[in-house]
Amino acid sequence: MVLALGIDTGGTYTDAILMEYGSSEILSSAKALTTPHNLAIGIHEAMTAVLGGREKEVSLVSVSTTLATNAIVEGNGAPVCAILIGYDQVFDTRRDLTDILSTPHYAMISGGHESNGEEHAPLDLAAAVSTIQHYAPQVAGFAISGYFATRNPQHELQVREIVTQQTGKPVSCGHELTTQLDAVRRAVTASLNASLIPLLTDLIASVQAQMTELGIDAPLMVVRGDGSLVSAEFASQRPVETVLSGPAASVVGAQHLGGAGNAVVVDMGGTTTDIALLQDGRPSLNKQGVQVGSWLTMVEAIDVYTTGLGGDSRVWLTPDGDLMVGPRRVIPLSLLGSRYPSIRDELSEQAAAARPGPQAGEFYTLQRPDWADQARLPEPVSELLNVLAEGPRSLVWANHLLVHPELYARHLERLEHTGVIGRAGLTPSDAAHVLGYYGDWDTASAELGAEVFSRRASTHTRALCEEIYHMTSRKIAAEVVAKTLEDDGLRADETAAPERELIARALGPKAGERLSCALTLNATVVGIGAPVATYFPTVGKLLHCPVRIPAHTEVANAIGAVVGSIVMTVHILIQPEQEEAGVRVHTPSEVRHFESLSEALAFGDDVGRKLAWSWAMQAGAEDIQVTAERHDHNAPVAEDWGDDLYISTDLVFTAIGRPHLAER
Repeated sequence: MVLALGIDTGGTYTDAILMEYGSSEILSSAKALTTPHNLAIGIHEAMTAVLGGREKEVSLVSVSTTLATNAIVEGNGAPVCAILIGYDQVFDTRRDLTDILSTPHYAMISGGHESNGEEHAPLDLAAAVSTIQHYAPQVAGFAISGYFATRNPQHELQVREIVTQQTGKPVSCGHELTTQLDAVRRAVTASLNASLIPLLTDLIASVQAQMTELGIDAPLMVVRGDGSLVSAEFASQRPVETVLSGPAASVVGAQHLGGAGNAVVVDMGGTTTDIALLQDGRPSLNKQGVQVGSWLTMVEAIDVYTTGLGGDSRVWLTPDGDLMVGPRRVIPLSLLGSRYPSIRDELSEQAAAARPGPQAGEFYTLQRPDWADQARLPEPVSELLNVLAEGPRSLVWANHLLVHPELYARHLERLEHTGVIGRAGLTPSDAAHVLGYYGDWDTASAELGAEVFSRRASTHTRALCEEIYHMTSRKIAAEVVAKTLEDDGLRADETAAPERELIARALGPKAGERLSCALTLNATVVGIGAPVATYFPTVGKLLHCPVRIPAHTEVANAIGAVVGSIVMTVHILIQPEQEEAGVRVHTPSEVRHFESLSEALAFGDDVGRKLAWSWAMQAGAEDIQVTAERHDHNAPVAEDWGDDLYISTDLVFTAIGRPHLAER
């Protein structure tokens, strides 16, 4: 029996499954709380819970991770230096590019190429050496992007060689990450990739160390944003390609669990809800490059719509008293109470108050006990951290300790943003506990927290929880509508005001309205994630569509982490020479001249097939099959002027294989 271990690290839970690889039978599954300050801890706990003594039988381990996505969104990548070659054609050399490149360390040097691969200007090697020597002590790696390097990468390769020789630090070259023409986005992608290399390398090393500790001798794979797999070593050099790894794994898992041919896959976790459309059983890819946070990358990934709504979304009140859910994530009170039952006493005291204050019902927790940078904190904030090391304390209590909390708000916000401290509060998961829809954690803490909040909102506890439940269901349905409208060619934020009002009335009709309407989704909603059984029956009623919740839906992401294939694609461009006879062939590593198109095609076919096969091997594949596509581009000419004008030929080679398995 060949066993595969799949792992997915989400915002709240780390899921693991043990699968019989040949039949895809799920032998066991487990969940552990994700440990954001050190993902390896949660991964280790999930691994040990699912294996049941069968460690030495595992032939494949595969991980989907939110590490790259979260690091980009939160700005927590490692410091890097971006070297831009020939970018004086794009940017004013006096312009501050920090916000564009996601790093304050950068330099523009002379060089670069033209669109036909000819050198635009000689590479300034002296400037490259000077830049590298200046920034090497300040950064963890380098990103190199040359102007039109996708047509000729020689300048990028020369500078990379210098970085490697002089520093030995990781290097990310733009031409290796994309073949598309967009100099700025290519530079951003290279910069982000370089900043992620140390982070993903550390995670992979931690997972491999725990595999060794548990006696697992098997290849380790990582899920990319398009749902395919690559070896851990390959992923550590191109970590930016793992953005949206988790959502991609959920879509692949939904496909594997038998999602309908035309379906809307909705993955609801604790932190976010991810939505993707399946057409004829296949997800669409965003070939132009996905946006992560404020950064528009050139990473090709599954077209996923993500919104900050999950089972652990914070319930809060606006200054006008309106009830809101999300987008911020907090620790549910029911989860906190299951680990620290003592919080019930303070919740009881707050519930008994005549009028609980605006911060009643929320707690601080220490998330990173190993954090040692307290010297730069004001003494009261440092004292608060010392107290939190003993267990969670309410915001009300913390404010009394700080005396003047408004003076320290900036420090507390920074500690929350960096994950040193966490916040617990009322969430949809707590409301589900109160209503009896969910019961994995401490219902008593959820009930007390809901009572505190209902007194703040001047309503009854059960009525509050029912409104939270229905508001969450309506928000999920509204996000499905937004994604569907977008895929139908109309963004939800571009709809006219009357249309938005009709959508709102369809999802949440109010008493006394003379005009009501309904929405019908012409597809099946496939629910993925632990909370979906709670909310999705109502979502289906709101959208008048069938809802399917597959078996093992709570660990579908971990299933998607192991059932994917290795897919590598090579692009080769052939263009006619501009000032002489013959054609040029642009490969990922060089430019070659040929007298005839037939010679160029033969060369391109040979190089493309070998490269695709080689890359798939490097990514950990076996049983590799390579397919080729040829796309000729011609321009029409005036009637009676002869044949169409030849513009170019694109050769696309795709290598597909299954992951290499350890022999047992």
